[in-house]
Amino acid sequence: MKIRNAYPLLLAFFLYSCSNLLVNEPSTNLNMEDFDSAWKTTKNVYPFFKYKNINWDSLYTIYRPQVAAAKGDEIYNVFIKMYGELKDGHVDVISASGISMPTYIPPREIRDEKTFDPLVVRKYFDKELLITPDYNIEYGVLNNNIGYIRIPTLMPDLKSSFSSVLDYLKNTKALIIDVRNGGGGSDNNSDYLVSRLITSTVENLPVQFSTGGILQYPIQPALEYHYTKPIALLINGACFSSCENFAAMMKGVPTVTEIGDTTAGASGAPAIYPLPSGKKIRISTKDIMRLDRQPIEWNGIIPNILITQTQEDINNGIDKQLESAIKFLNNKAN
Repeated sequence: MKIRNAYPLLLAFFLYSCSNLLVNEPSTNLNMEDFDSAWKTTKNVYPFFKYKNINWDSLYTIYRPQVAAAKGDEIYNVFIKMYGELKDGHVDVISASGISMPTYIPPREIRDEKTFDPLVVRKYFDKELLITPDYNIEYGVLNNNIGYIRIPTLMPDLKSSFSSVLDYLKNTKALIIDVRNGGGGSDNNSDYLVSRLITSTVENLPVQFSTGGILQYPIQPALEYHYTKPIALLINGACFSSCENFAAMMKGVPTVTEIGDTTAGASGAPAIYPLPSGKKIRISTKDIMRLDRQPIEWNGIIPNILITQTQEDINNGIDKQLESAIKFLNNKAN
């Protein structure tokens, strides 16, 4: 069980009420062992200490005495406060019973969580939007022959569904790809989506730095049909993790213009590490850079056309970001 996309009040609730939520914890107290293991693992793999000007050694001296004084589930309060110092949306504390507690939620994610609504998007179409058989992609055609693809998550295998959708929309004059409020997923999906939108190799892509070295690779065009007409990629502050990696990659596609608002700024390729008691920590392991070689972490991906959208707009049935994409593509494709 993972709890995220909450407001700060919910995070505060976790800080002081963990004991009301966590069940089936082991009877033995391994708090000190858990803390030492978590601190050491984080020191070895976390990539942002220098970038965020964090002295992890000094935090050890601050929080270890608090662990020693903690009773029962109070250990979670200490962990959440310590990891909250990282201000990293990918860092969670996971109980032995499987409850995952966020330690930080990026401000832009909180701001934009309710500034997008797929029901409002549907009002812009004369016909019902179609959904792929696996329910992974929603798509349709606007009355000015602009295709629309909504990808809510990059988690499942999207190759088959995206291929069929792209084939359906190949005769449109332009295309909107909407990944607003999109969360984590697979880089394999991002690679494949980009490969269907290019006709030559893309070399200039985000770089991943980690304690294990540097990872960068070019993307080759897919052997299948390529969509080469103008594309608008819709992004916002609730675009998180792999969604941001995808937005960073799309910056390298010549036909793509990104519209909306700056993404959350949380893209650290997290991994889960077990602790002696059965608890776990989930922490970032890679510093993924934008095309300008600045970290995605905290910075996010900035759209080419910035369109601020509010919850009030959505409550009034207005999607300014979608309207901007339609207007832009109408001018671009004519």
